[in-house]
Order: sequence, then structure tokens, then C-alpha cells
Amino acid sequence: MASKQPAAKQPAVAEAPAGIAGVIIENMTPREIVAELDKYVVGQHQAKRAVAIALRNRWRRQQLPPELAEDIAPKNILMIGSTGVGKTEIARRLARLAKAPFLKVEASKFTEVGYVGRDVESMVRDLVEIAVTMVKEEKREAVREAAAVRAEDRLLQLLVPPKPISSYLRHDADDDEDDLAATREKFRGKLRSGSLDNRRVEIEVDESSYPSLEMFTPQGVEEVGLNIKDMLPGLFGRKKKQQVSVAEAREILLQQEAEKLIDRTQVSREARERVEQGGIIFLDEIDKIAGREGSRGPDVSREGVQRDLLPIVEGTNVSSKYGMVKTDHILFIAAGAFHVSKPSDLIPELQGRFPIRVELDALTEQDFVRILTEPETALTKQYSALLSTEGVSLEFTADAVAELARLAVEVNSVTENIGARRLSTLMERLLDEVSYAAPDMAGVAVKVDAEYVRRALSDIVKNQDLSRYVL
Repeated sequence: MASKQPAAKQPAVAEAPAGIAGVIIENMTPREIVAELDKYVVGQHQAKRAVAIALRNRWRRQQLPPELAEDIAPKNILMIGSTGVGKTEIARRLARLAKAPFLKVEASKFTEVGYVGRDVESMVRDLVEIAVTMVKEEKREAVREAAAVRAEDRLLQLLVPPKPISSYLRHDADDDEDDLAATREKFRGKLRSGSLDNRRVEIEVDESSYPSLEMFTPQGVEEVGLNIKDMLPGLFGRKKKQQVSVAEAREILLQQEAEKLIDRTQVSREARERVEQGGIIFLDEIDKIAGREGSRGPDVSREGVQRDLLPIVEGTNVSSKYGMVKTDHILFIAAGAFHVSKPSDLIPELQGRFPIRVELDALTEQDFVRILTEPETALTKQYSALLSTEGVSLEFTADAVAELARLAVEVNSVTENIGARRLSTLMERLLDEVSYAAPDMAGVAVKVDAEYVRRALSDIVKNQDLSRYVL
């Protein structure tokens, strides 16, 4: 990763000015963001530059006075490129860098209002759910220490319950209390050492999760989560007793105590703020809805979907079970192959809401070589790590990688071009035999060279009819 600027000149994290939601944006320069993306995605420099600038602009916006910052809208991005060239991965990695709520959704799953299917507002509600999960996890981590103490105390009460009231009447109550405390302290040491992990205890757990209902609304069919526990506590708030091990009980009680320490209202508020100020929606397959008036048959609602999408991208209020959510500052990254249609086939109003357009390059043979070896999550590294769990040492030679890259380009050219995803299908076929026999190959070193690749894949690659089904 590129080195960061000295702390004396720029703080490591941007402070949110008063009046703007307190969402912290990592202070990374565009150059540093591109360097981070380079670790996972090969090439596509223009697309990386575009998303890096978009993320940096969020930080810049937070430095402005609230009245000015409110009027600065994000510059949404339209990525144009065939499948498997890195569009989704760039957006996903960007969201991880920004620690922002991220949702990938296919535009083709939506239908115009009045048709059966999901309406476009549902993607904002889905994004809020993701943000709520993120905030809850952070809150749980923040209260984990306090929750662990409370969970341990509850567990000790189960392991060493207090004596019946009748015993207090026969003996000195103070002595009984002291004996109970001393016994529990002894058990605390055993509990922490793990010597009691296999003992069984009986604890109370929720009888069932809260139900959700599908409702027909004017906006379409929506799944509505109802907190029926609050509405009908006597019916849905019941508990049941369950026998579990001490190790399992510790985790269950830890979750229960953490939930008690978390303020749900605060979680909802922070989740909405994160979505409004830092949310990213990746709208894939937008070329599939690039129809205009005059379409017939099943595609008749495509322009209607675009018109429904327009107010969401422009900025509107969407209702959710956590409150109203403003979409004015959500960053939308749309993507499509545009083989049949073209960006100009989108309605003009929607085109105007995606002012930044980047075209991703088709992958070359040399790109495939780099994809197989350079990223931190390269396929060769993944398979080597997977088989090492069985005690098998897997090594790929340089000529094997080159041969795999050549075959990937060849298969993509004669069948459907699925970009880098072709490498996954080839690798599975290549290592099929080793993966199957790996449990019986502990201590064996497998060297994959060009000859090994040709022997395993050449027949399938040459047989185009078979390739269409196997690869």
C-alpha cells in the first residue's frame, strides 16, 4: 500500500463537522485507494481512479460547512464492460475500504409499479438492514467485555444455584451467603480454565424468531418485518428451556447480555446515518432495463423501471421500519455489458444522474497471468491454502500459469466470454483429481506444470461441444 501522508499534516481520520451525521470517512488519498484496489483487482486503472475520486469526495464533503455540504451530491458512476472484468469486485472492495454499507443488486429483478415483483425502493430498505447489522456488530464488540462479565455471573448462578429458602431459616444466613460466594469463586476459576465446558446446564432461549410477513402494498410485494414481540408480548415473547453444554451456554448468554446492553434506538439512528452519508449501491445489469417506449412483451416495463429508479438516484425519502431514509448522498455505481443496448438507450434523465462513465478493458492473456498470481486472493494461492489443510503441498510453475491463461483466452474466444470467471472453471477441472484424493495424500507434494495443465484440460478445450457444457 502506498505510504500515507504525515500525521502532522493530515489526521488519520476525518472528523465530521457539527451538523453533519457523524459518519467517519477514512482519510485515504485517491492514490492510496487505487493502490489498495490494485491488491485485489488487476488492471482497470480508469475505473479505479473514478471510484477513488468518488470516495475522496465524500471526505472532502465532510470538511465543508453543513449548509454547503448538504447541496453537494455524489457523482454517480456508470461502468461499461463485459462480465468478469472486475466491475463488481472494484465496487465491493471500495465499500470495504470505506467501511460503508454496500449492496449489490441486479436492475433486472425490479419491475415497474403495477407489475408483480420488487419495487426499486426495496434496495434502499435492504441497504438499511445491512447497515443495522454492521452497527449491531460494532456495538456488540464495544460491550463484549461487560456482556462477558454478566454472562459469566449468570452461568455461575446456573452452576451453583442458591440454597432453598428453608436452609436459610435453619442456619445463619450470613454464613450461607459467604459459603455460596466462596463456592462460586472456585467455580469461576474452573469455568475460565475450560474444565467445565462439557458439563450440561439448562438455560432459557427464545422460542422462535420473529415472523415476517409478505404484504401487497401500492409499491409492490414487500417483506415487512414486524416486531410482534412488542405488540403481543404474551404470545410471541415466550421462552423455552434447553439443555446445552457450558461452552454453548456461555456464547448464548453472551449474545443475550450484549443485546440487553445495546440501545436499539441508537442503532437505528446510526444505521440510517451511515446509509444516508456513506451508503453505496451497486446496480448491476442496468443495460437490461435500457429499453425505450415501443417495447413489447415481457420487456414492456423496462422504461418504467428506469423512471421509478430516477427519484431514488436523484434523492428522495424512503420509508423503512427504522425510519425515513434520505437517498440524496448515497453513491450509486451502475454497471452493464451494453452488448445489445448502449448507454444512450437509457432515458435522458437517468443518463444525467450518472455523469461519470468508465469503460473497462477486456482481459488479455497477460492479465490472466497476473490475476492468477498477483492479487492477495489469487486462485493459485486459494487452492494451495485449501489443499494444505489436507497436508498436500501444491505448487504452480510459471509455465503452468501461462498455459492456464492461454487456455482461458482460447475457451472465452470460442464459447461465451465470461472474463476472469473462466479461470475458476478451468482450475476446478484441473485440480479435480487432486481435490478428490487429497484426504489420502497427506505429505505429498504436487507440482503443476504446463504438461500437467495440457494433460488435464487439452481434450476438453479442443472439443468445443463438450466445452460449452463442462467449461
